[in-house]
Amino acid sequence: MVRWVKDVLCATLVAHRSGTLAIVLVAQITDTHIRRKGDLLHHMIRTGRDLRRAIAVVNAASPLPAFVVATGDLADRGKPKEYKRLRKILGDLRVPVYLVPGNHDARDAFRDAFPEHAYLPAKGPLCYAVESRPVRLVALDTTRRDRAPGGELDAAQLAWLDTTLRIAPATATIVAMHHPPFAIGVAPVDSHLLRGREDFERIIAVHPQVVRIVCGHVHRYFEATIGGTTAVSVPSTAHQLVLEAGDGIPYTVRVEPPAVAFHRWTGRTIVTEIVRTDDNGRPTCAPSPERETQAERAGRAR
Repeated sequence: MVRWVKDVLCATLVAHRSGTLAIVLVAQITDTHIRRKGDLLHHMIRTGRDLRRAIAVVNAASPLPAFVVATGDLADRGKPKEYKRLRKILGDLRVPVYLVPGNHDARDAFRDAFPEHAYLPAKGPLCYAVESRPVRLVALDTTRRDRAPGGELDAAQLAWLDTTLRIAPATATIVAMHHPPFAIGVAPVDSHLLRGREDFERIIAVHPQVVRIVCGHVHRYFEATIGGTTAVSVPSTAHQLVLEAGDGIPYTVRVEPPAVAFHRWTGRTIVTEIVRTDDNGRPTCAPSPERETQAERAGRAR
């Protein structure tokens, strides 16, 4: 599935040359829900195996992504042994990875498990900025202290976001977070919407350099316009949300092939592609920046 959306997604980038356009490829994974080895999620989901399949898709991309951004719920219970396993699996990536926590994560255990990730703050919410060109990454920690399903951006975090965005007003910026700042139309999920989303939207609206907001949490692809910017959630590497449940039916999930989002920035537009794996961990459709650049050229010719 290919979706055309406006501008750019994710950061710390490497260019791939095709003609006169510089193609930047970044991968996104989310909601990995890693458990200890042998401990199946919902008694049936092998989240470690599924993450390995997703990583195989990332490693097989040509060109390789500049890096991966992982947007939360990386461990299922926030336990040190889960992070130890997550760390080992992520070690198979051929490119760097930036980590964002979700409501299933535990900040202290999360931080302790990745000491070499120097961009993570030593205390408090795990908000950070990656100063890179041509795109800057700003990550927000939307988790609550009680690890409730719904996320939160408090006054201090919102002030940090505004200040951080003001530092580089001319640099295209991606804001990464776990919880979507919008409703998706599924009642069990929308019953715990992100707190502070109205103030968040007001901040985004006065910073036009924010070209995309990227998140996870809802285990499906959704998009909305927030403060004049497109916000997207992407599918999980493991189980996905059932959309057909209807009112009064609890949140339900089903097993589907692991998904990876690839985002390609050409310098003026972005292509977002959701790639799933087959049973052997091979991509069902391979990312092809060259093909998409040709389509873009054909559009200009018309």
